[in-house]
Amino acid sequence: MRSDLGDYLRARRARLGPGEVNLPSTGHRRVPGLRREEVALLAGLSVDYYVRLEQGRERSPSAQVVDALAAALRLDEDGRQHLFRLAGLSPRARPAVVRDRVDPSLLELMDAWPDNPAIVYNRAYDVLASNAIADALFQDWTQSRNLMHVVFTDPVARTFYRDWNDVARNTVAGFRLCHGEAPDDPRVRQVLAEMLDQSPEFAELWTAHDARGKALERKRFDHRAVGPLTLTMQTFDVRSSPGQELVVYHAEPASESSRALALLGSLAATSRQRT
Repeated sequence: MRSDLGDYLRARRARLGPGEVNLPSTGHRRVPGLRREEVALLAGLSVDYYVRLEQGRERSPSAQVVDALAAALRLDEDGRQHLFRLAGLSPRARPAVVRDRVDPSLLELMDAWPDNPAIVYNRAYDVLASNAIADALFQDWTQSRNLMHVVFTDPVARTFYRDWNDVARNTVAGFRLCHGEAPDDPRVRQVLAEMLDQSPEFAELWTAHDARGKALERKRFDHRAVGPLTLTMQTFDVRSSPGQELVVYHAEPASESSRALALLGSLAATSRQRT
């Protein structure tokens, strides 16, 4: 009688040690993380009720209970929202009316950034649009235009992403959040099934139940044409098309990465002129 809510609570409990919540670490612990009774204590719940939540025998906790659990498990805002969604206490995001169409004005804006790789993707991590320098950065999407496949099934991914383990964890956590927003989206379900079947690494990370959105972060690449690149990534919701996100990369001014990115832009422009 397992439930997504119970699985998420159990996974979060396993990731949190007693010292992180100011509890003494006493006695032998058969499994990592907090005990059920410790979470119940922190959330002000009876142990029996919390056990029923984890086991899927109780599926409709109140907002007050969910808020207390989020605080007890030290969830960030993404994790808290995910927990509320799993409990059925917040509206699921409506799928975009036209998921695969990117607004023409946004495409024009992206094309006006010759030095900033920019992509738009949907909840299934399908890249719906990319500017010329993004195509050059991602090596013309030779493996796939789906970022899950790029990270987990492209044979060069582990050299292209210099911090592949971190990228893989963050990608799965973002996809988990998207799945929670629209679990019935056919394309999201299709990509999930493909990744569980094709990538043992994805399957293992999926069991961790991490859920968090993309934020400001740095990514390190090793590009076959221009060498090492360290780029800052900014992510924006596309308000006109719910479910789409815009990602824009940039390099620190006057850095080696900035010079490499400028070279990449020149190569992209030359390639475009040839075609």
